[in-house]
Amino acid sequence: MDRRSAVGIGLVVISAAGYGSGSILAAPIYSTGVDWLTLVSWRFLIGAVLGWLWVMASAHRRSALRRLGRRQLAVALGLGALFVGNSGTYYASLETVPAALAGVIVYTYPVMVAVLSLRFATRLPGRRPWIAAVLAVAGSALALGGIDVAEAPPVSGLVLVFASAMIYSVWIILSARLSGERRDRLASESTADGSPAGDAAVTTTLMMSATAVVYAAAGFAAGRPLDPTAVPASAWPAILAVAFVASFLAIQTFYAGARRIGAARAALTATVEPLIIVVLAWIFLEQTLAPVQLVGAGLILVAVVVAQTAPRPSGAPEPATPLEAEVGRSG
Repeated sequence: MDRRSAVGIGLVVISAAGYGSGSILAAPIYSTGVDWLTLVSWRFLIGAVLGWLWVMASAHRRSALRRLGRRQLAVALGLGALFVGNSGTYYASLETVPAALAGVIVYTYPVMVAVLSLRFATRLPGRRPWIAAVLAVAGSALALGGIDVAEAPPVSGLVLVFASAMIYSVWIILSARLSGERRDRLASESTADGSPAGDAAVTTTLMMSATAVVYAAAGFAAGRPLDPTAVPASAWPAILAVAFVASFLAIQTFYAGARRIGAARAALTATVEPLIIVVLAWIFLEQTLAPVQLVGAGLILVAVVVAQTAPRPSGAPEPATPLEAEVGRSG
């Protein structure tokens, strides 16, 4: 495994840890009386502010922002708005679909990304990654475990869950296309010239800003404007933590990691998130891990190893030279 792939895998695992931590931190926030719309609105607003501070702190990132074309700017903002569809449909589905069942269905997205990559991004080479995809989905189902549905949920709820998975898959593919990934090359191999779309900080900050605006507008329309005095003081530490780990950190590291290993491999690697969630729930929420969850965790780890030991796509360029790696480091 070359250095670029190792860094990409590490970044995606950090992203999964960020998203997983956000899921765990949400529990104490909800216990204070804060609802999901208020939480996600503040999550993305604070995440966007952190992103802008990070962009402004670097001359290189400020330069990348100034060089961003109108089309790239419009696509980044559009992807931010699309991200609302992913989270919105998922939370809406939870009103009628058990959380465990919804979680299992959502984790079909790595297979969706792999299929979409056949046409729009770098495809998974050989049979090994496809075997890994099946193992990852099965492992996610077991790791999230404990599904006990007394009666079949309504079709409308199930449609919303599948819509969430599909929207997220499309978001991943379009993000990869924006960063420069194509069928014959990874994004890090096509943006060695320093294209601003390859800068994870700039691109994801624009995305988070658009997501925050849409959620803020939705909150205002629902009669829940962003009023900091309406949020209990005890909820703010956890809200700030969610904004940092599940928005600012998680979105940037996933985008940067996917540039290096491709959208399909990144989606497969991100299936470690259910494993992270159940482990964190065991540590911090004292939720006992069932044997079936341990089996699922093992399958996820096997799937990730199998996927990352697959050969590079035939015809793909050789790993970046040291000079190219230095130029593309910020992405």
